[in-house]
Amino acid sequence: MMVVERSRNGVIDEKFRYPYCTFYPYYTPTGLFLFRSFTISLIHHFTTSPLFTTSPLHSFATSLFHHFTLLHMKRRNFLRTIAPAVVLPSIINGFSMKAFAEMPLFRGMEALQTETDKVLVLIQLNGGNDGINTVIPLDQYANLSVARGNILINSSAVLPLTGTTVTGLHPAMTGMRDLYDGGKVKIVQGVSYPNPNFSHFAATDIWATASDSDQSLNTGWLGRYIDHEFPGFPAGYPNASSPDPIAVQIGVGLPLMFQAPGGLAAISVSGTSIFNGWTIDGANPAPGTYAGQELAFARSIAQQTQSYAARLTLAASNVTTQSPSYPTAGTNTLADQLKVVAQLIAGGLQSRVYLVSLGGFDTHSGQVDTTDTSIGTHADLLGKLSAAVKAFMDDLTFLNIANRVTGMTFSEFGRRIISNASGGCDHGVAAPLFVFGHQVQGGILGNNPTIPAVVTSNDNVPMQYDFRSIYATMLKDWFCLDQTAIDDIMLQPFSTLPVVNSACCVPPTPVITGSSAVCIGTQNYSVPATAGHTYVWDVVGGTILSGQGTNQIQVQWSSGTVGTVSVTESTP
Repeated sequence: MMVVERSRNGVIDEKFRYPYCTFYPYYTPTGLFLFRSFTISLIHHFTTSPLFTTSPLHSFATSLFHHFTLLHMKRRNFLRTIAPAVVLPSIINGFSMKAFAEMPLFRGMEALQTETDKVLVLIQLNGGNDGINTVIPLDQYANLSVARGNILINSSAVLPLTGTTVTGLHPAMTGMRDLYDGGKVKIVQGVSYPNPNFSHFAATDIWATASDSDQSLNTGWLGRYIDHEFPGFPAGYPNASSPDPIAVQIGVGLPLMFQAPGGLAAISVSGTSIFNGWTIDGANPAPGTYAGQELAFARSIAQQTQSYAARLTLAASNVTTQSPSYPTAGTNTLADQLKVVAQLIAGGLQSRVYLVSLGGFDTHSGQVDTTDTSIGTHADLLGKLSAAVKAFMDDLTFLNIANRVTGMTFSEFGRRIISNASGGCDHGVAAPLFVFGHQVQGGILGNNPTIPAVVTSNDNVPMQYDFRSIYATMLKDWFCLDQTAIDDIMLQPFSTLPVVNSACCVPPTPVITGSSAVCIGTQNYSVPATAGHTYVWDVVGGTILSGQGTNQIQVQWSSGTVGTVSVTESTP
């Protein structure tokens, strides 16, 4: 039995119980609640059976499609919404793979910066993570011991961090601590948004859409960029120049953050074997009925799915050896997911965004062991997160792709300062998040929360940074979008934060045959060139400070960054 909640304005007003299926209410632009979990058996039957038009199910299907027509739902919007829920057998290491169709968002990123190969990995911590027991404010222990004495970690067990004596990590997070001490983790304190919502569904949608708390949007922050850059997609994809899915999710559920005005434009792929029995080339023509038109469109979605599944399989097959740092398969689902991500990146898949998840953070009760607060449910979850990220980072180095990848965690909200009598804590406001990678600006951004001497159930960790500023930072400094585009995507201006080293933006291009553009920073070109030649540099978005005519220049970028770019000279 599955209980599903629907809420309005943060208050749960309905609970639906479904004995056989898991349904997630999802509001579409046409006013319908559709369910994100579907089976494809009915469409499979219609697709493969030559008796489609005489099947007893034909009238049911026709009635079903007619029902949606009467509700003014355009057929392609309908199918684009349900298409992501086609669940197929596993494709890589037993995982359910969900490949977002070749989206304009990410093609736009490539068009703006064709030479970049940067990847963003998002880790969703489902349920609302307790930030106080994750990034621990050691200078607040006197008041914390009163507010949450039954779940507070003993200060002697907290992992110290290099460069600070007032902040530490949960004792289960040794891997994350090692990465932090190595300058490869940025902790951003107090991340939330104004007037937060405490409903799981509503808060998750706010993070997905980057909306204000009093807005209800049907498009995601990434989906809006899709519409901004490539209206009319997905016609014509995949193709010879763009054969790969540009975003890949490992796990269940497609996020609203990828919803564009024209539809989700995503397919749900967990393997290719089911396609062996599908007729998707028109051998059994669709009937000339309204339902037949829908079937024809469903076949086109299946064709795309098959193509992307083949690309995933090919990329995975290109990597046969990975780092031995990962936990034993099956013991840490997040680590298993991230291992596949590393495999696909190293295998040549040109996807720009990967989304993985770890659930169980809704710790209203039983958060800690009653005899030892350093262990228990929350400790297990943080230990899995820490071990998975550390193993993933080790693997990226092992595979020689570490400089291409940045990752970040997010959760729909934090938890209350005060604990409850059930050994847990309830929905709260702000919490820290982690940004990790070889290109992050390591350290801590923000301050420890100030805990009052008297804490009530209404007291929360206050916001220091709007999560949308982190999104804007990633778009600007990692995916190199201009400010106008970022403001359009985020719907309003947000300041950027010193989180990640600027990866690119407008690249300098030396006028040398065979050279290629690279991103901002200290970079080298490797091109056939004889020592002593004169080099002419053309820089957009910055001013050459010195070196014009030589093989190395220093540039003052419009962002304020000073970088050195050079040509490695060699004799042809």
